[in-house]
Amino acid sequence: MSIWAIFNIVLVVVIIPVLVWLLNVVLSALERIRGAADDALGGGVALIGELGTTPSLLETTDETIKEVANGAVRYAGSVAKLLG
Repeated sequence: MSIWAIFNIVLVVVIIPVLVWLLNVVLSALERIRGAADDALGGGVALIGELGTTPSLLETTDETIKEVANGAVRYAGSVAKLLG
């Protein structure tokens, strides 16, 4: 038996099954990643539907900040008069 025949037998018996197993591992990981990406996409699409009210919510937040700022300025002025 020549050395080429021995290498061919080793190739068929050892190397090819290992390569098939590695390919299976990579493809199963790819399927898990694809599933996670699909879930993330679904969540992103659902989130986009909730963003329609954002401008009105930001307007409400701006009004609240202005009211708090006015109250803080009045409070600081009163404290300054008491301590001054």
